[in-house]
Amino acid sequence: MAAPAKTFVLYPSLGVGHLIPMVELAKHLLRRGHSAVLAVVDPPDGDPTSAAAVARLAEANPSIAFRLLPAPPSPDPAAHPIKRAHDTLRLANPALGGFLRALPAPADALLLDMFCVDALDVAAELALPAYFFFASAASDFAIFLNMPYLYPGLPSFKDMGDTLVHSPGMRPVRAVDMPLSVQDKESDMTKTRMYQFKRIAEGRGVLVNSFDWLEPTALKALADGVCVPGRPTPRVFCIGPLVNDGKKSGDGETRHECLAWLDAQPERSVVFLCFGSIGAVSAAQLREIAYGLESSGHRFLWVVRSPPADPADVFQPRLEPDLDALLPEGFMERTRDRGMVLKMWAPQAEVLRHAATGAFVTHCGWNSALEAIMAGVPMICYPMYAEQALNKVFMVEEMKIAVPLEGYEKRMVKAEEIEAKLRLVMETGEGRKLRETLAAARKMASDAISNGGSSEVAFAEFLRDLENGGCNN
Repeated sequence: MAAPAKTFVLYPSLGVGHLIPMVELAKHLLRRGHSAVLAVVDPPDGDPTSAAAVARLAEANPSIAFRLLPAPPSPDPAAHPIKRAHDTLRLANPALGGFLRALPAPADALLLDMFCVDALDVAAELALPAYFFFASAASDFAIFLNMPYLYPGLPSFKDMGDTLVHSPGMRPVRAVDMPLSVQDKESDMTKTRMYQFKRIAEGRGVLVNSFDWLEPTALKALADGVCVPGRPTPRVFCIGPLVNDGKKSGDGETRHECLAWLDAQPERSVVFLCFGSIGAVSAAQLREIAYGLESSGHRFLWVVRSPPADPADVFQPRLEPDLDALLPEGFMERTRDRGMVLKMWAPQAEVLRHAATGAFVTHCGWNSALEAIMAGVPMICYPMYAEQALNKVFMVEEMKIAVPLEGYEKRMVKAEEIEAKLRLVMETGEGRKLRETLAAARKMASDAISNGGSSEVAFAEFLRDLENGGCNN
């Protein structure tokens, strides 16, 4: 018997990268007959990129209710951006509480972004069940959940170099591959992250945007309860992949020009380069990418963004890039017959699912990785700014769905390596094997979200857990 329809309030962290996965979760809830409201904190600095993203997503998803919460008092402008973002969310608690109290009918549950941990206090005050939605890999989650207990006994990761860090039940990871935000244990941003990771265990459970077949090691560690010493590990429900299906959202929506360009290219012939919404590479790196693309001889579709002053600053507006200043002289003219360069944005899911797309150079953001899996497109990993280096480890070494660009460790991938990796994926037997692996992953992902699949079963178990007050075993 189907569970009765429920109303969920979804509460994303700041930034477009956190908003988009929450929209996919909301769409998932709606498809199953539930109601979803996204309560979005209006950033105190009025980031136009985030505002535009909210407007675009609201227009494309009229069935989802979007509510902007009044901006809280601005945090200390001198604090690190991660600390400022955390303070903003904490100071938004009164606005969130007021919004929840004002709903025509009480919500059945609050679904929190992993960084919105202080909203647990609002949920407790209102006796509202609170679950977390972890939009990245279950492997990341297992390591983050354990880190507040493991890290006090270690030096700062920045001082450990290639030394392996052993998290219970997980593949060892080099300290240098841990996220930039936790490299210095004495810094405000690392202390903020440890606070956030530790509080996640207070939630009733965690919905993870992954699927069982992809991450058996992490899911076993979480199920065995080894990640949180001294207290129960929150129950994990793998309900993914929840990603954009690559279909247009409205009848009147104009098809992007890059899709028409792809229509004219041979099947599996185009390399797609897009480094996500959270940042951009340096100007020097852009030139190396351009030289590598040109030397490879392959067709390409490349989304270029302006280099940010601080990639961790979610309040920082993104400016439109000056391609003539950023790219090598004459590059656009020399490659005009086989390449297309776009400013700032492209419909990533539609591009990945297009028959002409044969490889994806990605910053290793998890949503992007899942979109590539659902499209069966092999990946070349360039984890920008070390925040996505942990995803790179699991994508390359355990899941085997990608090959790495090694130069990122020196903050510069040379043109020669870019050319070599493009040729490896597009031309060699190793690339063919990678495509076969992605084809298998695509099938398993599709099976997981089909009727009776592992992710559908997990979602039903989540609903039962909610009905039973968190006592469902």
